[in-house]
Order: sequence, then structure tokens, then C-alpha cells
Amino acid sequence: MLDPAPAARPAEGLAVRCTRALLSPWSRFSLLVVVLVAAASAMLLFEPQRLLTTGWPDRPDGGGAAVVLFAAAYGVCTVAFVPRPLLNLAAGALFGSQAGLAAALAGTVLGAGISFALGRVLGQDALRTLLRGRWLRAADGQLSRHGFRSMLALRLFPGVPFAAANYCAAVSRMGCPAFLAATGLGSVPNTAAYVVAGSEAASPASPAFLAATGFIVLTGLGAAVVAWRRRHRLSAR
Repeated sequence: MLDPAPAARPAEGLAVRCTRALLSPWSRFSLLVVVLVAAASAMLLFEPQRLLTTGWPDRPDGGGAAVVLFAAAYGVCTVAFVPRPLLNLAAGALFGSQAGLAAALAGTVLGAGISFALGRVLGQDALRTLLRGRWLRAADGQLSRHGFRSMLALRLFPGVPFAAANYCAAVSRMGCPAFLAATGLGSVPNTAAYVVAGSEAASPASPAFLAATGFIVLTGLGAAVVAWRRRHRLSAR
């Protein structure tokens, strides 16, 4: 006797095909692009940099709730590409050196964590298919194998954009705990300098303000020199 013919597979429904398309790597990456463009547009619309010219708002009561609220707003603003130096200056001006530094570091880690999660969930699968160049593969391998120390060096180096480091780490195989720990530790020196400068902005002749601004200038010049030398070496090759 002949074996019965196998039953035909039921055709996939429209809902299944739509769900599969929406969850595909490039669909998720497109959603990430939309989120980032919307965040950048919001920053351009509200222009938070005007705080530097129009002055800071009235100092809050300095309570724990105000510090926590500022840290949460700081994290969201970094995802929207608001410059961290501006936020650090605001933290110092509003809360002083100690509470301002705590709020700025907490906001830094929060914003980095949000960006890392967005990049890992929405962009990693699509972007890893583009890692074909030698330098891209080398950077991915460095972050994947030596995540903590590599990210620590990036955070200590003031010339590396905050958002770029976040999304590079998200696309790599680096673990989230190591990423957050390196971000928190490596962001301390530069963040502290800006917070102290903001807290002492009313006394520009004070030793603390002069030391903080001197540190900012020296590290900025050092970053520019290192970046120029690396670019020169790459051009020579």
C-alpha cells in the first residue's frame, strides 16, 4: 500500500507574516533610528543650551527628591543628545559639588544604560552584519573580549562622544554590568571637574573653580593632541 501523502502545511496568516517583518533586525533598527531622530529633534526644538546664556533656574531645596528627579531627567536628556558638560554644570550650580556629583554620575549611568538597552535590543542584530572592515572588527573584538577596561579607557578619554561609546558597546558582545561599571568609574574625573566648575561659577576667582577649569582645558587639549596624532598615523599608512 502506498503511504498517505503528507498533509500540506497551512499557509502562514497575514498576522504572522506582519509580526515576523516587524520583529526582523532591520525593522528594529529602523525603529531605533526613528527614536534617535525624534530625540535629536526634541533637543533642537527645546534648545537646552540656552541655560548657559539665560541663566540657571532658581536653586531647588536640595532635598533627596530633587536630586533623584534631576538624575532621572539627566539620564533621559543624555539619550536625547543633550551635551553632558551642560548637564554637569547645571548639577553643580543647582546642588553643589557633592550632591551635584552624585546626581550627575547617577544620571550618566542611567542614560548610558538606556542607550545600551536600545542599541542592544533594536540595533545589534542588524549592525553586526555590517562589521566587515578591519578597524570595525578590531574595535568590536576589543570591546567584546576586554569590555570593562576598554570602556573605562573610553570614558576617561574626553574626546570620545558619550553616545557613540554607548552604541558601540551595545553592538559588541560586551556585557551590560561591565559596561555600567566602567561608565560609572571612568566618568568620575571629567564629571567632577564640570560639577565643581558649575558650583563655583559665582566665584570665578576661587581656587576650586580655577582648578576645575584648568583640568577641563588640559584634558581637552590632551584629547585633541592624541586624536590628531592617531589621525596623522592613519593617514601615513
